[in-house]
Amino acid sequence: MREMAVPAVVTIGDGDSLTDPVWVNADRHPDAVQFLLDDRQVTCAEFRTEVVALARGLIAAGVGPGDRVGLMSRTRYEWTLTDYAIWSVGAVTVPIYETSSAEQVRWILADSGAVACVTESAAHTATVREAAPLLAKPGRLSVEPPGVQSVWQIDAGDLTTVIARGADVDPDAVAQRRAGVRADDTATIIYTSGTTGRPKGCVLSHRNMLADIGNAVPELDILFHEGSTTLLFLPLAHAFARLLQIGAVAARVQTAFAPDVKNLVADLARVRPTFVLAVPRVFEKVYNSARQKAHGDGKGKIFDAAEATAIAYSQALETGGPGVGLRLKHALFDRLVYGKLRAALGGRCTAAISGGAPLGERLGHFYRGIGLLVLEGYGLTETSPAITFNREGAQKVGTVGRPLPGVAVRIADDGEILAKGDIIFREYFNNPVATTEAISDGWFHTGDLGELDDDGFLRITGRKKEILVTAGGKNVAPAVLEDRVRAHPLISQCMVVGDQRPFIAALVTLDEEALPDWLATQGRAGTGLAELRDDPAVRAAIQSAVDEANKAVSKAEAIRVFRILPRDFTEATGELTPSMKVKRAVVMKEYADEIDAIYLR
Repeated sequence: MREMAVPAVVTIGDGDSLTDPVWVNADRHPDAVQFLLDDRQVTCAEFRTEVVALARGLIAAGVGPGDRVGLMSRTRYEWTLTDYAIWSVGAVTVPIYETSSAEQVRWILADSGAVACVTESAAHTATVREAAPLLAKPGRLSVEPPGVQSVWQIDAGDLTTVIARGADVDPDAVAQRRAGVRADDTATIIYTSGTTGRPKGCVLSHRNMLADIGNAVPELDILFHEGSTTLLFLPLAHAFARLLQIGAVAARVQTAFAPDVKNLVADLARVRPTFVLAVPRVFEKVYNSARQKAHGDGKGKIFDAAEATAIAYSQALETGGPGVGLRLKHALFDRLVYGKLRAALGGRCTAAISGGAPLGERLGHFYRGIGLLVLEGYGLTETSPAITFNREGAQKVGTVGRPLPGVAVRIADDGEILAKGDIIFREYFNNPVATTEAISDGWFHTGDLGELDDDGFLRITGRKKEILVTAGGKNVAPAVLEDRVRAHPLISQCMVVGDQRPFIAALVTLDEEALPDWLATQGRAGTGLAELRDDPAVRAAIQSAVDEANKAVSKAEAIRVFRILPRDFTEATGELTPSMKVKRAVVMKEYADEIDAIYLR
């Protein structure tokens, strides 16, 4: 058993709440720009005014302290405004992914006991109406049981209607509600998308989230500093993006929103952020697209040399620094290649936060080598969410960093990562059995496997429940292989199989976005995914990725056979969670015949 604890740098008072920074910023920095919208800039003072106006409307609508309010929308300013207004009246935000099905919405609204729901579009409203008939009548405002029973649609102007209704509510009513909120009161119930089973509602308090971001911001000056700007594009229904929202408001980071990732490149050029928050798949896509384009334009050798130089340069930073020759090569490629890659992020971006899944050492070194410091961290919804993170002056590529101040991390005898501190959630809503299974003696059992090195850096080695045991008794962690296979530009997803089977195999899906350029380099066009699964050239490319991945494991753990599936995994078809994690049980069931065919060879 190994353990590391870091003393807290910020202490959360019993009367503190998540809305405090909004009021402090408005008083001390009223003219500072907080949000960058398409048609206007919102100052700290204006943001508080708008939060109070919507909060008065919620009070007029009958939303009381502790009431749960659903929030189903893409990432946009109104999401953040509504979130803070809900907190200001002592209520609880229940985020819902805007891609959720009616069945998922029905469960979340029913289990949480939501009295109202804010939606973005007519489609979202239709989903909520189908899922929850009690919330089916927009504008039905009642303080009588069973609650408010309203759906307010952003695109239909319903928030303006709610604000207008609150015009007769004394602003002091909001002040009184805010004063009544305590640090240990529930701030949000986030339903984990889950790779198996029905979502569980993680109950997070104001203290949980304040402790997480309050102890992170002081050590992330490269991100949260005077004049910093970010573009928020990950779903705010996810705890990871929510943490950045809270940190940006607290540190007065100028924040813009990108509701549609299809416009991300244009939004990055427009906003020119100094840092971004993303999941590894975004960084993989940027790299793969750049590499594919370079090879398609006949500049593949230059890109490959630049890539090798960037990785070598980054690796040298951890072993005494690059020599003269490497520095000269790096300077040359900075003009030819690296500068163009940074320009694609707006030209001012020097750092990024990556979380949600392992980034991998190769990409970590590549990005640091081109001048973009990607700080990888680790956590779960139940931990508010950050447990560990790399800092500018304390980074080891390939790890997820050291524990957050105020957090203790322990590696149990079986390798499971345990965490303790004010960041740990209180309970799973309406599920005491699951809560007891997850928390023991104050330690949260993450379900992930990892190692702490002598310097206190954590390395994730796999998922406890996903460990495969072959028929020969060999334990295999799929993530090690899957991450490396997925690094190939032609591959979208990889899922390793082999539990109770004679050898390890893999299911692979092709990347539909990368496929056309790849086909063009092969002098071909117009062939679909299903037709390419047995194509010799495609199989050779995938085999090269598998061979590279197998270098990281023993012969008994290596992928012996792979099978290309006829389509990619998607959230819509049920194989992916909203945070893009593969639902192993779903894939195993859906492609049982494909898996059986591997072992009948």
